[in-house]
Amino acid sequence: MDRKTLLKASEQGIISKQQVELLMSFDPSDSASEANSEEQLRFIRSFGDIFITLGIVFVSIAVAQFEINGIYKIIPVLVLIATTEWLVRVRRLALPGIALLVATLYYSSQFIGLSEPDFKLANITIPTLVAVAFYWRYKMPFTLLPIALGVISIVTVLLDIDIRQAKMLIVIYGLAIFVVAMWFDSRDVKRQTRLSDAAFWLHLLAAPLVVHGVMVNLLVEAHSLPYRELLIILFFTGFFLIAMYVDRRAILVSSISYAIYAIVELARNNQIHIENMTLVIFIGFGVFIIIFGVYWYKIRAAIFGKFNNAKLSKYVPVIIR
Repeated sequence: MDRKTLLKASEQGIISKQQVELLMSFDPSDSASEANSEEQLRFIRSFGDIFITLGIVFVSIAVAQFEINGIYKIIPVLVLIATTEWLVRVRRLALPGIALLVATLYYSSQFIGLSEPDFKLANITIPTLVAVAFYWRYKMPFTLLPIALGVISIVTVLLDIDIRQAKMLIVIYGLAIFVVAMWFDSRDVKRQTRLSDAAFWLHLLAAPLVVHGVMVNLLVEAHSLPYRELLIILFFTGFFLIAMYVDRRAILVSSISYAIYAIVELARNNQIHIENMTLVIFIGFGVFIIIFGVYWYKIRAAIFGKFNNAKLSKYVPVIIR
């Protein structure tokens, strides 16, 4: 059966929406050990989703150029909500839903007069509540990302902390979001439901926060720290091993640019003179990504295969040996 038929059956109460998701993710051609061996990006199904999303982006950017004043600012918000009801609630399109959420957050801020750059509590709380309402209504996993950003911003304002001067606080935020992401992951180690999708977006946010906080301290604040280069290498090695153990390449993707920047800076500080050094580093990382992209699970099994029966391993996908 195709997805449209299954959704009709769900609307008539024959099967639940969760069962629809499980049936759509089931592939009878795969063996039990391979069925869940890849991270599935369920927020995009076909090029049609990309096409619709581009249309939403074009319209949203164009409307933003008009001068809309007073009560009329509510019109774009209402149109976006109606469109979300149609495309997300009825058609179940995830990628267009992401674009609609971002546009709704922007126009909601415009309507309530919170477009100023001031970092005030109201500027953060109301868009966060809009995101919470979206999650309650549409159960979109991506919505957890702006909610998490809103929560940590609210905490920062309430504590009256200058985030630019509290580098380790960024690391704490990142670790807290990582723990929440792992909670979602641990409840769906087979990566079959929206819990896994929720974890995916939280990992995308947690990783750069952790990497940024640590690297700012090591690259900027700790010039005289002994063995600084070794600490940076150890940090990224540990970061890579954690990503591989929990089977989340998204953790590496969202922080790989910082790793490139860190290595370039280390090479410059150590006065390593290589022609086109930056290009050489990019080539090295490109080769690294290709090799580990192809042999990810073989390398994961080689490193962590012996830990398959460990207590922690029951919270991560099976390590296929």
